Amino acid sequence: MKLLRMTLRTALRALRRNKMRSGLTMLGIVIGVAAVIAMVSVGQGADFAVQKQIQSLGNNMLMVVPGATTSAGVRSGWGGVSTLSVSDANAIKKECPAIADVSYFKRQIVQVVYGNQNWSTVAQGVTTSYQRVRDWPVSAGAFFTDRDEQTANRVAVLGQTVVDHLFGFGEDPIGAMIRVKDVPFRVIGVLEAKGQTAWGQDQDDCIVIPFSTAERRVLGTEFLGSVDMIFASVVSPEAIHEGTKQITALLHERHHTLTGQEDDFTVRNLNDIFRASQSASRVMTNLLLSVASISLLVGGIGIMNILLVSVTERTREIGIRMAVGAKSRHILLQFLIEAVALSMFGGLAGCLLGIAVAELISYGAGWPTLLSPVAVVGSFLFSGAVGVFFGFYPARKASQLDPIAALRYE
Repeated sequence: MKLLRMTLRTALRALRRNKMRSGLTMLGIVIGVAAVIAMVSVGQGADFAVQKQIQSLGNNMLMVVPGATTSAGVRSGWGGVSTLSVSDANAIKKECPAIADVSYFKRQIVQVVYGNQNWSTVAQGVTTSYQRVRDWPVSAGAFFTDRDEQTANRVAVLGQTVVDHLFGFGEDPIGAMIRVKDVPFRVIGVLEAKGQTAWGQDQDDCIVIPFSTAERRVLGTEFLGSVDMIFASVVSPEAIHEGTKQITALLHERHHTLTGQEDDFTVRNLNDIFRASQSASRVMTNLLLSVASISLLVGGIGIMNILLVSVTERTREIGIRMAVGAKSRHILLQFLIEAVALSMFGGLAGCLLGIAVAELISYGAGWPTLLSPVAVVGSFLFSGAVGVFFGFYPARKASQLDPIAALRYE
């Protein structure tokens, strides 16, 4: 232990003699470690943000949307013809054991007027189960009831974006009378803000009204009982794929889909959307990490180069130490400690810089970041490993010098 402390003091003294050179040598390690930490923070922050956006759509939710149809030789894409109905939604809830609850909606872009303010938004006719399936509580007032749905009452629940554009700051929208396509509605609630989806849609820019009211009084429909989308929540996250299979099989039967015939509906799994976004984010993060790792390798090569120069400069010193009793392993340990000290001091500075850069990116650029303790500790330890790997060759070269030749070296 005494020998180790003495060797450590000798190594640090040698580094302090050339502070500028030592600092420049550490620079590659500093940049590499900082880049790794910053990139991992940005990548994990992006994954977390996407996950939050997906979760904001609802808990363990499946979306059933109309698919492509062909009629009289004319092919129609998604949304061209509504191929889903209220009876489909009711059958899914009744006959699919993996499905816990079901809702459906009809939507249309409408003009909303309040006083001298107006706003173009999306009106959604939904059922009372919509709030449960989407896990979307109200921040003020209340959601409409089954009685409102049965009697087609003209009541509305507003998204926060609509409230912001129709009402003044601090004005209470509850109880206000608004006009949706010239039909008067009484505001009974305001939905909690959910923000944007992963694909950039503002979820709060909407007005929610009872489905029967939308169908009979506001939005109208070519076919009574048709719906634009069905939401289905599964009993547990593990039942997502089973729920998808059950819905697909049921709708095949109800829509009389023949073997080999293209489906006129699509069941979308939000977990698949998240995994796709996560995969894309991971590919980009790994690419950036590969580039950042090059800085660590360059820093390691710089350490090796400087130590080789140091061995040459201190050849006589090495010869004198060997002449007074130092063994080869003592010389090896000294130069190895110098290499590890350079890399780990650089790693520590890189960790601090990486944390600062991640915070700066989050504050300045507005990108989501999530600091990873594993990345910080891992980068620091890896910087030490770089010092050992690239410092071993110069240290071994110094330890194998012939004492007589070293003493004669000019």
